[in-house]
Amino acid sequence: MTEAVSACCRHGTGRSLFGILALAGLSALLLQVEWFYMTLKLIGGAYLFYLGIRIWRGASAPLSADTSVVFQGKSVWRSFTFALVTQISNPKTAIVYGSIFAALLPASPPDWLLLSLPPMIFLVEAAWYAAVALAFSANRPRGVYLHFKDWIDRIAGAVIGALGLRLLMEGLQSQKA
Repeated sequence: MTEAVSACCRHGTGRSLFGILALAGLSALLLQVEWFYMTLKLIGGAYLFYLGIRIWRGASAPLSADTSVVFQGKSVWRSFTFALVTQISNPKTAIVYGSIFAALLPASPPDWLLLSLPPMIFLVEAAWYAAVALAFSANRPRGVYLHFKDWIDRIAGAVIGALGLRLLMEGLQSQKA
């Protein structure tokens, strides 16, 4: 269980780092280059729409519920470090956060919001993965998810795709103005 908590903290830490990078880069660029803001909206919207389609299409793909896999004990620090390096090696996370920030943040967000986002990202990500780890360590919740997997994944894909479409529409409307 300590390995699972370590992995949850890793997710929170890795995602917070990417959130900080996305915020720092976005804030600096968006304040200087307005056309970049619109370009980011279009690219981010297209990417989120693409992700939504991929999630929707993969909803019916079978998922193994093999409970015989046993985690080989490692130190908590080693688990955390290995998982953090794995998380940081996925730059798509920065693109996702950049897309979400472009969709939901104003062009010039207040400083308090910029400073509060990384800790909030950590808390949300770590709490989410902790809840998932706890829920799916039991057979019943895992079975419920597997039973409703198609619907859950399709809803998630639709939400992400809708956010992507919103970004695309805003970017296209801004270019017309």
